[in-house]
Amino acid sequence: MVAAFCARLSGRRPEEEARHQAGVRARRRRPGLPHRFTAGCRMNPEADVMALEAMDLHQLRTEWRRRYGPPPTLRSAELVRYALAWRIQSEAFGAIGPALRKRLRGAGGPIDRFDPGARITREWQGIRHEVEVVDNGFLYAGQRWKSLSEIARQITGSRWNGPRFFGLRKEPAG
Repeated sequence: MVAAFCARLSGRRPEEEARHQAGVRARRRRPGLPHRFTAGCRMNPEADVMALEAMDLHQLRTEWRRRYGPPPTLRSAELVRYALAWRIQSEAFGAIGPALRKRLRGAGGPIDRFDPGARITREWQGIRHEVEVVDNGFLYAGQRWKSLSEIARQITGSRWNGPRFFGLRKEPAG
């Protein structure tokens, strides 16, 4: 029976058992397991987060140092409180996964598609211009257009990126 449990040990010296195995990654994607918490850390995230409300900046940094090591260099007690509360809750309930994080980054960004009936407005040189989205194009000044860029060119007399002209995309950084 012992041979079945110790099959990996046969032919190896004891000091070889503790070495790092090739191909095994050390990084962790999820927070540590509950048994990994320090003895002073309670497993009641609601109470821990509520206790943060009464702490000043110095106390918040001390709590961060106790739990996670060097605290962030933030000077706002409110921001440190939010960050600390998030860390406590992510340890207790699980952090946001990579797929959801990617979706959240894209949320609130530029809109690439509109439903028919949507209206897009832009004020240009004191005149308000309104475009209506229709099937396979746009309606502006009683005419049907294929793209917002064509409409922007009609309004300004020069070439424009239509979505940028109507404020649907950010200006490039630079």
